[in-house]
Amino acid sequence: ENGQPNDHHPPQCHIFWSRRYSTHITDYFTMASFIEKIVSPAFYQKKMASTTHSLAEYYKPLFRSGSIKPLWHIMIATSVIMYTQNYVFNKGVHVQHKREEQKKALEEYYSNHGITPHH
Repeated sequence: ENGQPNDHHPPQCHIFWSRRYSTHITDYFTMASFIEKIVSPAFYQKKMASTTHSLAEYYKPLFRSGSIKPLWHIMIATSVIMYTQNYVFNKGVHVQHKREEQKKALEEYYSNHGITPHH
Protein backbone atom coordinates (compact mmCIF):
# COMPACT_ATOMS: atom_id res chain seq x y z
CA GLU A 1 0.00 0.00 0.00
CA ASN A 2 2.88 2.36 0.71
CA GLY A 3 4.83 1.20 -2.35
CA GLN A 4 6.84 -1.42 -0.40
CA PRO A 5 6.64 -5.09 -1.40
CA ASN A 6 4.60 -7.26 0.91
CA ASP A 7 6.95 -9.79 2.56
CA HIS A 8 4.16 -11.90 4.00
CA HIS A 9 2.43 -12.91 0.77
CA PRO A 10 4.11 -13.59 -2.57
CA PRO A 11 2.52 -11.96 -5.58
CA GLN A 12 -0.19 -14.24 -6.88
CA CYS A 13 0.03 -13.46 -10.53
CA HIS A 14 -0.18 -15.84 -13.45
CA ILE A 15 3.62 -15.92 -13.97
CA PHE A 16 4.29 -16.93 -10.34
CA TRP A 17 2.01 -19.95 -10.51
CA SER A 18 3.12 -21.04 -13.96
CA ARG A 19 6.79 -21.04 -12.82
CA ARG A 20 5.89 -23.17 -9.85
CA TYR A 21 4.01 -25.64 -12.06
CA SER A 22 6.76 -25.78 -14.68
CA THR A 23 9.32 -26.54 -11.94
CA HIS A 24 7.36 -29.65 -10.95
CA ILE A 25 7.16 -30.77 -14.56
CA THR A 26 10.91 -30.21 -14.99
CA ASP A 27 11.60 -32.21 -11.82
CA TYR A 28 9.42 -35.05 -13.13
CA PHE A 29 11.24 -35.18 -16.47
CA THR A 30 14.63 -34.91 -14.75
CA MET A 31 13.79 -37.88 -12.51
CA ALA A 32 12.44 -39.85 -15.45
CA SER A 33 15.62 -39.24 -17.46
CA PHE A 34 17.74 -40.24 -14.44
CA ILE A 35 15.87 -43.53 -14.07
CA GLU A 36 16.15 -44.10 -17.79
CA LYS A 37 19.91 -43.61 -17.56
CA ILE A 38 20.52 -46.00 -14.67
CA VAL A 39 18.64 -48.87 -16.31
CA SER A 40 20.31 -48.39 -19.68
CA PRO A 41 23.38 -50.55 -20.44
CA ALA A 42 24.59 -47.82 -22.80
CA PHE A 43 24.97 -45.47 -19.81
CA TYR A 44 27.34 -47.90 -18.09
CA GLN A 45 29.24 -48.63 -21.30
CA LYS A 46 29.76 -44.90 -21.80
CA LYS A 47 30.91 -44.46 -18.17
CA MET A 48 33.30 -47.41 -18.50
CA ALA A 49 34.75 -46.05 -21.74
CA SER A 50 35.17 -42.62 -20.15
CA THR A 51 36.86 -44.07 -17.07
CA THR A 52 39.15 -46.26 -19.17
CA HIS A 53 40.13 -43.26 -21.29
CA SER A 54 40.80 -41.13 -18.19
CA LEU A 55 42.94 -43.84 -16.60
CA ALA A 56 44.88 -44.36 -19.81
CA GLU A 57 45.54 -40.64 -20.11
CA TYR A 58 46.68 -40.50 -16.46
CA TYR A 59 48.90 -43.61 -16.44
CA LYS A 60 50.38 -43.55 -19.96
CA PRO A 61 52.89 -40.75 -19.20
CA LEU A 62 53.75 -42.37 -15.86
CA PHE A 63 54.54 -45.72 -17.50
CA ARG A 64 56.56 -44.07 -20.25
CA SER A 65 58.65 -42.10 -17.76
CA GLY A 66 59.34 -45.19 -15.65
CA SER A 67 57.53 -43.88 -12.57
CA ILE A 68 56.93 -46.15 -9.58
CA LYS A 69 53.50 -44.62 -8.93
CA PRO A 70 51.50 -47.08 -11.11
CA LEU A 71 53.08 -50.03 -9.30
CA TRP A 72 52.08 -48.59 -5.91
CA HIS A 73 48.54 -47.97 -7.14
CA ILE A 74 48.24 -51.55 -8.44
CA MET A 75 49.60 -52.98 -5.17
CA ILE A 76 47.23 -50.90 -3.04
CA ALA A 77 44.21 -51.75 -5.21
CA THR A 78 45.09 -55.46 -5.13
CA SER A 79 45.48 -55.40 -1.34
CA VAL A 80 42.19 -53.59 -0.78
CA ILE A 81 40.32 -55.97 -3.08
CA MET A 82 41.89 -59.09 -1.55
CA TYR A 83 41.40 -58.09 2.09
CA THR A 84 37.82 -56.97 1.45
CA GLN A 85 37.02 -60.19 -0.38
CA ASN A 86 38.64 -62.29 2.35
CA TYR A 87 36.69 -60.56 5.09
CA VAL A 88 33.34 -60.57 3.28
CA PHE A 89 33.44 -64.18 2.10
CA ASN A 90 35.58 -65.93 4.72
CA LYS A 91 36.27 -64.22 8.00
CA GLY A 92 33.21 -62.03 8.38
CA VAL A 93 30.74 -64.88 8.83
CA HIS A 94 33.04 -66.83 11.13
CA VAL A 95 33.83 -63.80 13.29
CA GLN A 96 30.15 -62.96 13.71
CA HIS A 97 29.37 -66.59 14.60
CA LYS A 98 32.19 -66.67 17.16
CA ARG A 99 30.99 -63.41 18.74
CA GLU A 100 27.46 -64.79 19.08
CA GLU A 101 28.80 -67.94 20.74
CA GLN A 102 30.89 -65.89 23.18
CA LYS A 103 27.93 -63.68 24.01
CA LYS A 104 25.73 -66.72 24.77
CA ALA A 105 28.50 -68.36 26.83
CA LEU A 106 29.03 -65.18 28.87
CA GLU A 107 25.29 -64.83 29.50
CA GLU A 108 25.19 -68.44 30.73
CA TYR A 109 28.24 -67.88 32.91
CA TYR A 110 26.77 -64.71 34.42
CA SER A 111 23.43 -66.36 35.10
CA ASN A 112 25.08 -69.42 36.69
CA HIS A 113 27.35 -67.36 38.95
CA GLY A 114 24.92 -64.58 39.76
CA ILE A 115 27.03 -61.87 38.15
CA THR A 116 25.59 -58.93 36.25
CA PRO A 117 27.31 -58.30 32.93
CA HIS A 118 27.56 -54.52 33.48
CA HIS A 119 28.91 -53.97 36.99
